Amino acid sequence: MKSKNNNLFYIPLFVAVLLSSGVQAQQQLSLENAISLARSSNADILVSTLEVEKAKQQRVSSRSLLLPTVNATAAANHYFQLPAFFGFGETTEGGKIPYGRFGGKDQLAAAITAVQPLYSPQAYSTLRRSHLQETESEVNASNTQLQVLAAVKQTYLTILVLEQRIKLQQESIARNKRVLQDARSLFAQGKALRVDTLRAFTSVKNLEPALTQLLYAVETQTLRLKTYIGLDSLQQIELTDSLTVPAPETIPDEAAVYAAARQNNPEYKALSLREDIGRESVKVASGLRKPVVAAVAQYQVQSQTNHFEYGQAYYPTSSYVGLQVTVPLFAGFSNQAKVKQASYAQQQATLVRKHAEDELHAEVHDVIARSQESVERLKTTAVVRETAQASYIIIQYRYKNGIASRLELTDAELALSTAQANYLEAVYDYLTARIQLDKLMGVVL
Repeated sequence: MKSKNNNLFYIPLFVAVLLSSGVQAQQQLSLENAISLARSSNADILVSTLEVEKAKQQRVSSRSLLLPTVNATAAANHYFQLPAFFGFGETTEGGKIPYGRFGGKDQLAAAITAVQPLYSPQAYSTLRRSHLQETESEVNASNTQLQVLAAVKQTYLTILVLEQRIKLQQESIARNKRVLQDARSLFAQGKALRVDTLRAFTSVKNLEPALTQLLYAVETQTLRLKTYIGLDSLQQIELTDSLTVPAPETIPDEAAVYAAARQNNPEYKALSLREDIGRESVKVASGLRKPVVAAVAQYQVQSQTNHFEYGQAYYPTSSYVGLQVTVPLFAGFSNQAKVKQASYAQQQATLVRKHAEDELHAEVHDVIARSQESVERLKTTAVVRETAQASYIIIQYRYKNGIASRLELTDAELALSTAQANYLEAVYDYLTARIQLDKLMGVVL
């Protein structure tokens, strides 16, 4: 009985520990903080940063083709029979070449060799290509950051809009519930028909699934935002910014947007760089068929002895300097194939760039058209929302005084809910269009 009481004492304590460990403090998150966290913690941005570091090391590796290489070698061999040397004495009658064996069975050699390239056509092209690849990786990193930050801003905006839609949906449900209560009250007094009560009940129930859908959508977008900014999925966050509608800005013309996209958008910069990289790759492949000239120097120490008595052996040295010319004559047609392969890659890069420029015109036109349409729709829906609000207030007043019918009140409520939803959608489309326009023009968020 005593142990049972002890168990009853520890169970609430255990539950309290679990609850205290599972609950995390809610983090206040503004859009500026979200963007800052994304810059420092987003996985895609971190990966692109590492790609830049890799490209820098590749440039260092390419530079080494123009610098001297120094190698140290050492070898120690034990022969069970002395090495044979042919050509001693005269050739025998049978045509056999005589040989002799001399020296030590234990041989040691150590050398330092230095090679300095003097003329290497492939090295210069490789260095220029690696420099272009480093620039490309930096541009790609900028493009990744631009895409991620635009996605963060878009997701943050989506959550704010969804929260407003939830608020509007709850207000609509509350209005319809009040209508349902009035209908039930009048039906109980014999002043209304049962069909009025059924109609009001149906209106309430039709609105509830949409509210549930919106709640789940907020959860999904919140998880997506946490992923973008590198927060744990269990971390509770609260968005501190509110949904504000700035005054509609002047939308630039297509020529200005196209020029800004060509100049500032990192995605299109990368296309031009790939074309330049393709040209250098052709030069690198062509360099495989050209001669290479290098200066060579070596310093060598040798020794021979028996029974591993290196301490009593001689250590003569030798050294030399010279020129080494390597002329590729035949490599199984691989060099020719590499040149053609690089040429095809360059042609692909050129075609991709030209096609992207052609598509850019259509994309710019589409973004500007959607921006202009969203501005016009924003103005129209704002007027309609105010009109629907005023109409609902009037119909509600008339209904309370017995002048308007319940059907008129229901229609006015539906018109108000629709107008509010349309205005909120117009706000979302307008802000989304501005985000897409800034992203296309390469504006850093």
